[in-house]
Amino acid sequence: MPPKPTMRDKHLKYVLVAPAVLVVFATAIWPLLESLRYSFYAGRLSRPDFPQAFIGLENYTWAFLEEPAFWNSLWVTLLFTLITVFLTTFFALAFALLLAPGGRFRVGIQSLLILPFAMSPALIGVSFRFMFNPEFGLFDAFFGAIIPGVADIAWLSDPTLAFWVIVMADVWGWIPFLTLVLIGGLASIPRETLEAGQVDGASGLRILCDITIPQLKPVLAVVIILKAIFSLKTFDLVYMLTNGGPGDATQTLSHYVYFNGFKYSNIGYSAAVAWLMVIPMVLLTYAYARLVFAKESSD
Repeated sequence: MPPKPTMRDKHLKYVLVAPAVLVVFATAIWPLLESLRYSFYAGRLSRPDFPQAFIGLENYTWAFLEEPAFWNSLWVTLLFTLITVFLTTFFALAFALLLAPGGRFRVGIQSLLILPFAMSPALIGVSFRFMFNPEFGLFDAFFGAIIPGVADIAWLSDPTLAFWVIVMADVWGWIPFLTLVLIGGLASIPRETLEAGQVDGASGLRILCDITIPQLKPVLAVVIILKAIFSLKTFDLVYMLTNGGPGDATQTLSHYVYFNGFKYSNIGYSAAVAWLMVIPMVLLTYAYARLVFAKESSD
């Protein structure tokens, strides 16, 4: 008969986990609560009496009713999220099918996946900024050699082109990770179902649409939600590549929060906008957790 746990043994687990809980509270929970408090104040870091007067919901109403720049950054963020999630998922799935067991071009594509996966978004932003330089950029020279009429284009000075450059950089940086996730999902599909489709004479496209994709839906859902979360809070790529320009054509919500908080020292307003970003983040995180935990329980 095993010995009865003592009082010390019962509390030992709490003692062991306490340092981690304190670190999370100090680095995540406490700053979140403080930013929520600041969002109800007129707070400017440039003044010594920070935060200043309590103004309730005025920061939130100002964002919705009086600030067109907020709506512009919200539109840019939503458009950027929708496009990057679709393109990244599409290309990641295509590469995953090529890299799956028995897929063609496996070794070559695996080699190409190494570089983007190892680079930080800030470094990707700097690299793409130089590559799209109209004077000595790699892409400008490449496009100019193929189509001379598009040579010497100021890619980052045009609002539409600058937006698509950011989309291209983000998709390029995220494809490797999502490809690896989808490869794992493809490996979990029973081979018997694929072989049964082949025996029945189904074409490769029919097998993909009727067998592979339906069984890959839980993994695809996780990939889409995860990419949407990171796209909504994109900051470092935008900051290093265009800094929200030209004008505010590529200013995402995260960059808008930074711009108001650290350039204009309007911490109260930037905290309010940041908390408006929390709502979709919480919903997406909840959906992500439900999918992951449901998959684990089914396994």
